[in-house]
Amino acid sequence: MQRSEVKKEAAIELRVFGSFAQIEPLWASLEGWQGHPSLWPAWLRALEETGCVAEKNGWVPYHFAIFDQGELLAAAPCYLKLNSEGEFIFDHGIARAAARFGVDYFPKLLSAVPFTPTNGPRVLVAKGKDRERALAAFAAALQALTEKLGVSSAHVLFLPREDALSLADKGIFQRASVQFHFKNPGYESFEHFLASLPTKRRTQLRRERRYPAEQGIAIDTLSGDALTPAMADAMYRLYLTTVDKFSWGRRYLSRDFFEAVFASMPHGIEMVVAKRGSELVAGAFNLRGQDALYGRYWGAHVEVPFLHFNVCYYHTVERAITERIALFEPGAGGEHKTVRGFHPTITHSVHLFSDPRFALAIADFFDREREAIESELAPAESGG
Repeated sequence: MQRSEVKKEAAIELRVFGSFAQIEPLWASLEGWQGHPSLWPAWLRALEETGCVAEKNGWVPYHFAIFDQGELLAAAPCYLKLNSEGEFIFDHGIARAAARFGVDYFPKLLSAVPFTPTNGPRVLVAKGKDRERALAAFAAALQALTEKLGVSSAHVLFLPREDALSLADKGIFQRASVQFHFKNPGYESFEHFLASLPTKRRTQLRRERRYPAEQGIAIDTLSGDALTPAMADAMYRLYLTTVDKFSWGRRYLSRDFFEAVFASMPHGIEMVVAKRGSELVAGAFNLRGQDALYGRYWGAHVEVPFLHFNVCYYHTVERAITERIALFEPGAGGEHKTVRGFHPTITHSVHLFSDPRFALAIADFFDREREAIESELAPAESGG
């Protein structure tokens, strides 16, 4: 059932929902999510129904909708977070600093897509409604919820720059981070893309790109009806080869999750497969949006030089060029991507803190951090 009505004032009403299934009927009335598969109902519902998003993992669904004069104005995916895992805007240092201010950092309120650092709208506005009014109501809703719940803070991750600036004007602190994206200005072919790189890099990419084929490995993309339960099982096993390999790896997702999204949204998923004969040796899981591809998970059963770069980068870059897709976001982190034609790109988040002293300290940190990032990226953005 619906959790509660939180606040009703000046014809603005805030309703909170304890699962995505409860708020899902409103999604059809909202704009902005259709081109972003990580915001599709099938994705958000599967995360909860397969137990990946649950209190035991530090995620408590707390989605909310805003009504204006009784009509839906906006809604947002939201969670009470009991830890900082699976977010990709790293705030472990902030959590440690909170203790020095006597602030209990957890739980906190989070508007984001779990385990998914894809950029896109977080404030979903009802069709025909004014976006700026919705953003103002959203800012007030964050304030109301943090006060009602008595939590330390509220955070909105990977939202568009314009929305971040608008919310910053309403007193919510803006933070900058960096990802590395492939931007397609209209390349005619992969060779056309290579021609845009310096000679040394072009030679390196050609060498890396041909190596798997020389080892008898062929790379292809599966989507639609090819995403069978057997392929979901194969992708899950590949996913485990990565998360179990590193100390920071976490088994956020289950096999049931992969099977659920392969079945419910196959037109929004692309699986890159690398095979030697009939043997699946590596693969990657991508989301396919309206104007972008989003790299999410990868794994390999064998160690082959440059296989990761081919499966996760080069193959999908070529696909973006062939399909005339404007953007490829390969996931979080990785300065090594710049050598391979990806551009450092500022991503945005906004943050609200309840304790005034703590808020001032964090605001100063965010300002200095953003200035450093903008200064560092200025030469790259100007072609230097």
